[in-house]
Amino acid sequence: MRSFGGRWAPYLYVAPIVIIAGVLLYFSIGFAVYASLTDWNGLTRMEFIGLANYTELFQDRTFYIALGNTVKFMLATVTLQAVLGLLIAVIAKERIPGSNFFKALFFAPIAMAPAIIATVFKYMLEANYGALNETLRAVGLLGANETIQWLGADLGVWSISAINVFSWMGFSMMVYFAGLMAIPDELYEAAELDGAGWWRRLFSITIPSLRGTTSVLITLGIVGSLKTFDTVWLTTQGGPGVSTHFLSTFLYQARLDREAGYSSAIGIVILVVAFALAVVQMRLSNREN
Repeated sequence: MRSFGGRWAPYLYVAPIVIIAGVLLYFSIGFAVYASLTDWNGLTRMEFIGLANYTELFQDRTFYIALGNTVKFMLATVTLQAVLGLLIAVIAKERIPGSNFFKALFFAPIAMAPAIIATVFKYMLEANYGALNETLRAVGLLGANETIQWLGADLGVWSISAINVFSWMGFSMMVYFAGLMAIPDELYEAAELDGAGWWRRLFSITIPSLRGTTSVLITLGIVGSLKTFDTVWLTTQGGPGVSTHFLSTFLYQARLDREAGYSSAIGIVILVVAFALAVVQMRLSNREN
């Protein structure tokens, strides 16, 4: 009995979380896959229609607008969060006066609810009386009757990207800062004795040593970009028209229209895209390592 208990003890310890994950996660995914093959409004009985939802989805113009916006958002936010987070972390590691204050300042948005940040920025970026346009008018960079549609069709995606970078750059900074603490100081001292300047040390020691950290942040950024919803919905709700729809808001709008089967198909597409991009990123990272 003792040998049996010792052999199976690890499995018994992890069994509860495996069961919970199986019920809450994998069952939900399986149900969504089945629902995506049905004509269902979320209330009445499901009617199996095969791949009709997917056929309609790939012929839907809004889907391609949402996909394009999501890709733009992903490229902008993942890149900027990684670059700015790394630079701030490197500067903070120099132990300049007030570095702890600036670390706390950049990390502060993480402690705020995204709904609060999105609402504040919505009023700041409002075209007619928003704080940003009023400031530009006050300094003479914008005429009295001119407006910039920061949340309009042309700039909306980029404004949402900027809000997201503001919200999550502090997280990248703290992760990079933790990684920097693990790099031996002897490497920097040896490089400095060899005459390497600050930029040389950054590109020859810091960035290569943080390759694993960067890979993790990129993977998290990719998955997070595909799940981004609250900032978009609270600022533009996908408008004007459908110009700032993301895949997540497109799914939600379909659910509001009582097209549960169609929204399930969108959700499965998001899941497949997230999984594929995560696998590609991890393979590229392993190849570099």
